[in-house]
Amino acid sequence: MARIIALIILLLPGILAGYGIKLMRDMLFGILQSPFPSLGIQFLAGLVFFIVGLGFIGGFILHRDRKRNKVQERFKKR
Repeated sequence: MARIIALIILLLPGILAGYGIKLMRDMLFGILQSPFPSLGIQFLAGLVFFIVGLGFIGGFILHRDRKRNKVQERFKKR
């Protein structure tokens, strides 16, 4: 049960990052999505979504690897 909850917790930021990529791609092709008033704001929102989603997944993997001592010396906590 705990693994399913962990999968769901990792799936949501992955979907958020994917949506951010879609928003940035739509801006390049000139497709304006409904909640955004301009293409520039749409691109910035997509960039924020992508960075937050990717950062969460990267932080989760780093935290897990630190617990299992599978990181290089420079990433270990002092």
